[in-house]
Amino acid sequence: MSDLGVLETTGGDFPLEEVVLEVDGRAWTVLHTGAVTSKAEEVAFLQGEQTTPRPYGLVLWPASIALAHELAGRELTGKRVLELGAGTGLPGIVAAARGAHVVQTDRQRLVLEVCKRNAERNGIATQAAGQGGSIEHRIADWTAWTDTGAYDVILGSDVLYATPLQPQLRRIFETNLAPGGTVLVSDPFRETTVRMLEQLEVDGWRVRMDRWSVGLAPPPRPVAVFTLTRA
Repeated sequence: MSDLGVLETTGGDFPLEEVVLEVDGRAWTVLHTGAVTSKAEEVAFLQGEQTTPRPYGLVLWPASIALAHELAGRELTGKRVLELGAGTGLPGIVAAARGAHVVQTDRQRLVLEVCKRNAERNGIATQAAGQGGSIEHRIADWTAWTDTGAYDVILGSDVLYATPLQPQLRRIFETNLAPGGTVLVSDPFRETTVRMLEQLEVDGWRVRMDRWSVGLAPPPRPVAVFTLTRA
């Protein structure tokens, strides 16, 4: 797959792979450094057992695929959307294709470069908001967050796994979500995520869940997409 390019990093060079996914009757092409869909693959990846180490943010994760499917069924025309920890960028790309003005954020410039490539491959304009949907890319760190904008939808694919970062993410939800807005978080039912969502419910947030299954090899990976709204 040399025609897809190689990412040159200080940690080594990583060949890009391509996957074509069908979401809502449309084929989407996504560049990544590898796909992790099953629980066994995730364990091997996180424990460093993979034959070729890959950057965490550039792997295609099941939560991203599930969130893309969820977004494909939502009305997003003209909505301002913030994507946290964009990774390969699939959910934000689907949102932009449905007419949203998306700001994709990640703390790694390398990740955003792949996001840009994927947006371009799927015919999404990576520029300021115009007539249709669009994507803007920004370097951003949850622990040093400076964005004060208001967004109709905030997206996150498997972003709540690290308990120490949950207060920063919650602060973003509370600061950047516009009145009447929605937070959509996809997650493979991690205990740390469930505990945070339970606390949000105690504090007055409404939490609703849709369940998706990702992956062809049995058993498929169950992934939840949680819809969070303020009471």
